[in-house]
Amino acid sequence: MLDLEVVPERSLGHEQWEFALGMPLAQAISILQKHCRIIKNVQVLYSEQTPLSHDLILNLTQDGIKLLFDACNQRLKVIEVYDLSKVKLKYCGVHFNTQAIAPTIEQIDQSFGATHPGVYNAAEQLFHLNFRGLSFSFQLDSWNEAPKYEIPHGATVKRMYIYTGNNLQDTKAPVMPLACFLGNVYAECVDVLKNGAGPLGLRLRILTAGCGPGVMADAKVRAVERNIYFGDSCQDVLSALGSPHKVFYKSEDKMKIHSPSPHKQVPSKCNDYFFNYFTLGVDILFDSTTHLVKKFVLHTNFPGHYNFNIYHRCDFKIPLVIKKEAADAQWEDCILTTYSKWDQIQELLGHPMEKPVVLHRSSSANNTNPFGSTFCFGLQRMIFEVMQNNHIASVTLYGAPRPNSRARAEASAH
Repeated sequence: MLDLEVVPERSLGHEQWEFALGMPLAQAISILQKHCRIIKNVQVLYSEQTPLSHDLILNLTQDGIKLLFDACNQRLKVIEVYDLSKVKLKYCGVHFNTQAIAPTIEQIDQSFGATHPGVYNAAEQLFHLNFRGLSFSFQLDSWNEAPKYEIPHGATVKRMYIYTGNNLQDTKAPVMPLACFLGNVYAECVDVLKNGAGPLGLRLRILTAGCGPGVMADAKVRAVERNIYFGDSCQDVLSALGSPHKVFYKSEDKMKIHSPSPHKQVPSKCNDYFFNYFTLGVDILFDSTTHLVKKFVLHTNFPGHYNFNIYHRCDFKIPLVIKKEAADAQWEDCILTTYSKWDQIQELLGHPMEKPVVLHRSSSANNTNPFGSTFCFGLQRMIFEVMQNNHIASVTLYGAPRPNSRARAEASAH
């Protein structure tokens, strides 16, 4: 049985780890994987057809705990303990819930002190006792008529919630805590730089936990902007973004068969290679001969995709200038985002002339993909990988050669 420390408005933790509000989904899953011998039978709950309409939930069934992540930013929003009989809980080092100590209203008052009167919810038949960043729900099954304010003596806690702010219903996932950076950089947003011909590169707003001179207590989150262009060298990218988490060498180009004359292409002696930046949600492909950027891949990290949880979600924006069909033929500025659906994109960019390329992903160890195929459509030097629920799994940007100084200035102006 897990023995956990409750910190209101912050975390639920063990001696070796903690689930902190604002923690990225990938870090919480990493904790569960690392301690899989202790924390077993974890479920991932999400809406397959409308993944943005419901929180993404990690359900620790053996321990009676749910971790609720915001559907958009995928950071921890609420920690719910829904079965207190499966876990030990303490506050400031003193237990208030064990097999020997029942979490009654008297015990909660003793451990947490006085608070405002409880709030009764007739529909749920629960009495809610709220502190800042912490709520307890008491079951009132044995009372025929619920009192207006006072929770009856002997009532026990049915559920406990840890969240940010004063109201559980209005709570939002906080910004990522400093403790979660762990030496990595994270992308707050990624803007695609474009001109009339197509994509030029990326502008990344990067968050990093910078430190003062030699004092860890001075650590604070810093935001920096970095621009990466097609045609930038390997050294340019390393200087701007730091070392990648992984370098992946392509063994074969499975899309080559879709080029105009694949049989005429001379086989390369070296392989193109990717820089994988998992916490940015971005891959950068370099040409094996010139070592210059030739492709960007932006990952949306939707549940139900084969690559789910490998990358953090890339919150990208792709600006478009669309000609209206009205008589005066005015131009309209539009933006595609991580959350745009494929039918919305087709309304703006038009329908692809060619049929999609069907992408079957499978590993050598397990040749089945439980999530099904995705479909790749090419429009305006961009390839959109579309899931079966109409959401975008990834966007691949192809570039022309390195822009001249005038094009760079134009991109920076945007």
